[in-house]
Amino acid sequence: MSSEVGAVIGRYCEAWNRHDVESILALHTDDTVFENHTSGGVAVGKEELRKMLQGIFSALPDLHFDTRRAYFRDDVAVLEWTATATHATAFTRGPLTVPASGKKMSWNGMDIIPMRDGLVARKDVYADSMSFLKQLGVPLP
Repeated sequence: MSSEVGAVIGRYCEAWNRHDVESILALHTDDTVFENHTSGGVAVGKEELRKMLQGIFSALPDLHFDTRRAYFRDDVAVLEWTATATHATAFTRGPLTVPASGKKMSWNGMDIIPMRDGLVARKDVYADSMSFLKQLGVPLP
């Protein structure tokens, strides 16, 4: 079973790197939950996830993930990755807005992905927000 999870996750990662929203959504359950614990973004269900994905790919048009390590069990995958992207649009989080810089950035993160019936039931994203914010030029304490 863990090899089946690995095969699904392989297709999932390829779809992310192609920015193929429809293929990503096809690998999620209808009641999926996608939560980015770094940004605070949460999408419940495929339509909310579609909007979130479109926003991500619009803001980071060359976003790419390289998997550093992957662990698969019968119903869960854990991925450690490095993302790269160009800061092409303004970044807003709460009262803070950082104008587009055109800078190429790189940051590390991890996904925990519980599966159900061969599909992604939930995705929890944890990323190195300090590195991300420093590269955006955000003054940190």
